Parts: sequence; C-alpha cells; structure tokens
Amino acid sequence: MSNGFFSVPNPVNEPVLDYRKGSPERSEVLAVYKEMYANPVTVPLYIGEEKISTEKRAKMAPPHDHQHSLGMYSLAEKIHIDKAITTALKAKNTWENMSFEHRAAIFLKAADLIAGPYRAKINAATMLAQSKNIFQAEIDAACEFADFLRFNVAFAADIYTQQPIQGNGVINRLEYRALEGFVYAVTPFNFTAIAGNLCAAPALMGNVIVWKPSDHQMFSAKVIMDIFEEAGVPPGVVNLISGDPVLISNTVLAHPNFAGLHFTGSTEVFKSLWKQIGNNLSTYQNYPRIVGETGGKDFIFAHHTADISTVVTAITRGGYEFQGQKCSAASRIYLPASIADAVISGVIENIKSFTIGSPEDMSNFITAVIHERSFDKLVRYIEQAKKDTDVEVLAGGTYDKSTGYFVNPTLLKTTNPQYTTMETELFGPVVTVYVYEDSEWDATLELVNTTSEYGLTGAIIAQDRAFIEKASGKLRHAAGNFYINDKPSGAVVGQQPFGGSRASGTNDKAGSALNLLRWVSPRLIKETLVPATDYRYPCMD
Repeated sequence: MSNGFFSVPNPVNEPVLDYRKGSPERSEVLAVYKEMYANPVTVPLYIGEEKISTEKRAKMAPPHDHQHSLGMYSLAEKIHIDKAITTALKAKNTWENMSFEHRAAIFLKAADLIAGPYRAKINAATMLAQSKNIFQAEIDAACEFADFLRFNVAFAADIYTQQPIQGNGVINRLEYRALEGFVYAVTPFNFTAIAGNLCAAPALMGNVIVWKPSDHQMFSAKVIMDIFEEAGVPPGVVNLISGDPVLISNTVLAHPNFAGLHFTGSTEVFKSLWKQIGNNLSTYQNYPRIVGETGGKDFIFAHHTADISTVVTAITRGGYEFQGQKCSAASRIYLPASIADAVISGVIENIKSFTIGSPEDMSNFITAVIHERSFDKLVRYIEQAKKDTDVEVLAGGTYDKSTGYFVNPTLLKTTNPQYTTMETELFGPVVTVYVYEDSEWDATLELVNTTSEYGLTGAIIAQDRAFIEKASGKLRHAAGNFYINDKPSGAVVGQQPFGGSRASGTNDKAGSALNLLRWVSPRLIKETLVPATDYRYPCMD
C-alpha cells in the first residue's frame, strides 16, 4: 500500500555512444557479436513461468549472411496461444493492483539494464537479427528503448496527478484503471525499441500482454524477454508467442477478454485486424482500444532557397540509413530546378562513397535488407524502372543475394510525379526524385499533400521564412511528424513524439503521455462527506 506521494526520476535522453576505433564500447560489442554469432540459441515461447521449446521450430539467420544459423525459434500451436491468454489473465489482478511506484521501479531497472550491462548484448543481437550497423543499433536498441521506459514512467506519473477539482462537501478523484482484459502487442522487425515499448507501455499502466514479435526479430526479442525477467517483470505480465500470425491473431481476437491492440507493421495487416475486431464486437466484454502505426511514403521538399548541403545530407541519411527500412524513411523528393543538379550530384557522390556489407565491419554504412521477399520486391521495382520511359536510374540499381540480401542504394529521377515509386511504400534503399520549376512551388506542395495515402513524416528545407510558414500550413495533414531543415526520420523520445494519421495509423504518439492514456480506463470516484438526508430542496419550502 502506498502511504506517500512519490516523485519519479526526471528522464534524460540516453547519450549515444560513438563506437570509435579503439573505444571500449566498440571492442565490447564486437566481442559479444562474435560470441552470439558462434553460439546458436533456441528461442522458446514465454508463457508465465514456463519457457516452452516446441517441436516445430523455424530458423533464424542474419540477413547479411543468410546461410548462417543463429538458432531456432519455437512455433506455437493453438493450445499455447490459449494458455498465454489464460496465464496473462491470471496475472492481471496482482499486477494491476501493484502500487505504481513498484511497477515504475521494474521498468526503470529495465532501462538501466539496457543502458548498462545489456547494452552490448541488445545492440549485437539487433545487428545480427536485423542487420543494423552499430550506429543504427545503438540509437534504437540501447538509447531509444531505454528512453521509452524512462520517459513513460514520468509521463504515467503526470497522468496520475491529473485530478478533477473539488466541490463543497465532496472529494472527487480519478482512478486510472488498467483495461479490463489483456492487450495484444504485434511488433515489427525494424526497431527493437518499438518491440519492447509496445509491450512495456501498456504493462506500465497495469495491463497484461500477449506479444507476437515479427518472425525476423525473434533473436533480439529473446534479449528483451531476458531484460524484462531480470528487471522483475512478474511471470505472466508479458507472454511471448511466436508462429503463424493468422492462427495467433484469430485466437487472440476471438477471446471475450481481448481489450486492446498495440500494433506497428503493415498497413494491410492493420486494416485486416481492425476489420476482424469490428466483426467480433459482440464477443467482447468492452470496446477494445486500437492503437496502430503502419506505413509511410515520406517526403523531402526543397525550396530554391534551401542550402544544398543540407538537402544532400537529408536525402542521404533520410533515404538510405538502415537500407530505407524505416517507416519514416525519405523516399520521395521534390527538388526545384535551379538547385536540382547540384543536389543530385551530391547525393550520387555520397552513394558512391558508401561501403556495403556485414554490420560487423563498422565502416559499412549499408547492410542487407531484412529477407528474401523484401529483396525480390525491391528488385522488381528497380528492374521496372530500368524499362520505363518516364524514369531513369541515376545511381545504384544493382543487387546480389548470394551471401546476403544486398540491394545497392538506388536513386531514381522521374518526370512523372505520380510514378509508382513516388506513391508506393517500398521499404528499401530506393529514393525517387521529381524536379519542379522554381515558380511552381505552390502547386507542387499540393502534389506532396495529395500523392500518397500516408501521412507519417515529411520535411521541408528552405531559408525563406515566408515559404516555411506557407508550406507548414499547406502540409498540415500530410505528416504527423513534420521537420523543417532536417531529414524526416530520427524522432527522439520525449522530444518528438512519433506517429502519423491518414493510412499511417491512429497517431497516438509513441513516446508521449498520449499513448499511455490509451491503455487506461478512468474511473471517477465522488465521495460525499455529509450526505443529504431529505430529498426536498430549499426552493420547495
């Protein structure tokens, strides 16, 4: 029982380590990488106190070295999924009634484990499982994950302090209850931090979780579960189930105690799950919460007053970091004719300087795309671009999957602003440029606003303040995260809460109190100190 009003630590963003040659962090992560590479593991199902290694398993392999085995992960049958739900619900009462300061302490400890003794391990696992170079792994698996946990605790504490005003003779208070039931977390391959946060954010607010990670993130998902266990997350609060996504979702969404979906992934999958939930509404005890972040077709729009080196760097980093496998990656670029050639030359020069290969070689800026399906999809678009008359390949356009799924960063230039790669999310290192006449910037802004179904991120680059104001207004709904004189990726927890609308999701802003509010159901309690004993009002005398 709490007998005090407790404050929580003031969160500060975890510093990003440099991993320079000769640094201790570089030596440590490389040693852990080699050890994990050489010692395959089996990832079990995590159901309460049980770690179940099933007979049916699937292989885990680094995308940059796909013939090498990192081990196997277990495939659940329906009996396991049912057991995970039952186990979560059994853990629910004790967990949601645990005082907030103790739930908070668990996740603050998890953050310190991530930033400290597990830092090299979770980074190395992310490098191996998702083929991230060390910088991308560091800002994701170590820093962003720790930030999510620390800032969420502070946001939750602020939420609990939001109380109604008091009246004469009454005490009013709001209780922020956990949802009645369990939360289903469905997470993507590309960010270890997102995978952890989609479980941790609802759990911090007292909810219990059934978690289905991406098949292509299972290796680092195991490290997340190791951290949660060491931090003291009680058995049954977060239950990991891997396997057939259709079987898992069908089983989870048919349960009357399903209370919420926390999702990041494919747009079509999210729409399908939403439809399935709608069709099952009469089954549920409550109306489930649906929180989702899906895709993006993110833009950079340069004005003729833009600094050329700023545009070049924004395109290079925004479009090609982590092989363009970020929902926030810049993939459609609008350049004014007066500076287009200089910008394109600068981007091509950068592409030519890229080194490509395993993340174990820390000089590599580019590594592999996540799997063969992604590789083959990107190849189809690249080969089609080579045939089409309204687009040309300016750089890249080559690929090789003999050892790893390597797609060389590709720059396209089109004369058709509606060309398919200007509209379709490719999720790879393919960037398309459209050149407009300087004087037509206003009409081209309308193209930016209407070309894509998505509304996730976007950037404008200019030195003309009047233009910046005009463009910011015109593109109000084109991006949930809008950047001025920067790339449209790299949101930092606590500084740039992340999410978009339109087809990009429900815009509940991960890394903010707005997201946490979706995982509570407030109860207003009014206590009258001296109750009335006569129904008559004075006006009736």
